[in-house]
Amino acid sequence: MKTVNVSSFSIATLKPILLLFLMGILLTSCGSSRTPTDRTIIGEKSSAVSNKTVRNVISHARSFEGTRYKFGGTDKRGMDCSGLVYTCFQREKVALPRISRDMAKKGLRISLKEASEGDLLFFQTSKTGRRINHVGLVVEARNGTLHFIHSTTSRGVIVSSLDERYWRNAFVEVRRII
Repeated sequence: MKTVNVSSFSIATLKPILLLFLMGILLTSCGSSRTPTDRTIIGEKSSAVSNKTVRNVISHARSFEGTRYKFGGTDKRGMDCSGLVYTCFQREKVALPRISRDMAKKGLRISLKEASEGDLLFFQTSKTGRRINHVGLVVEARNGTLHFIHSTTSRGVIVSSLDERYWRNAFVEVRRII
């Protein structure tokens, strides 16, 4: 039988082991959460559900016009671009990621000519980063002109046109979620 010298086994030795154990518990608990079953499946097109859902999403988004910009915001007190889209789709039980670059991985990528109300426009507005960092919701598509609602740092929630030089140059892609 082997004897263990308790004095050489210190609390300092236990701290990293305890930390790893706790992290393991936290990570497994996050991974076991259930996905809600009453959510619309992203990318599936069902015209009966979609037309009403699209109108509701746009109507809810327009209710935020004039709301000031707030990083991480999702309500009338302040809203960022992805918070606006996330909140409006969530209200219609359409689950989306919270960050614009993650939203850009969902739904169906379509051509700009196919874009219609309810589609999401993605932009790369940072001069230093080469990834999507802005999203807007198409609220009107007429005669080849797209108007979208989004939240800007300077003017809050506004409707802009893709014909504006800044947005046309920053445009990356359009995706259909519903």
